[in-house]
Order: sequence, then structure tokens, then C-alpha cells
Amino acid sequence: MGRGRQKAKDAKIARQLKYSNHGLDLRDLERELISGSPEPAPPTAPEPDEAEDPYDQWADDDER
Repeated sequence: MGRGRQKAKDAKIARQLKYSNHGLDLRDLERELISGSPEPAPPTAPEPDEAEDPYDQWADDDER
């Protein structure tokens, strides 16, 4: 019986999120984009060929 009330609350929250501006300063965003200062690139994962094999530590044990 409470599903209708919960659905109404969810719809109200969705409307608030959709139509509020969340304090977004468009002028500040524009200045940041125009400044052209590139952000540091995120670290990349090593290529599969370069990645260390987790089983390498036991590889020498089999060769005896």
C-alpha cells in the first residue's frame, strides 16, 4: 500500500534534481575551459605484454 507514496516521493526528488541548477557557475566553467590549462593525464595501466605475470615467482621452481 505504501508504493504509491514512495513513487510520489521519488517523482518529486527526480523533478527537483532535473530542474535545479545545483549551484553551477557557468561563467567559472567558461573561464576554466578557455584558460586551456590541460589537466594531467590519468595514469594508464600497463599493456598486457608489459604487465608482470603474478605466477613468475613460481616459474623457477618448476625448472629444477
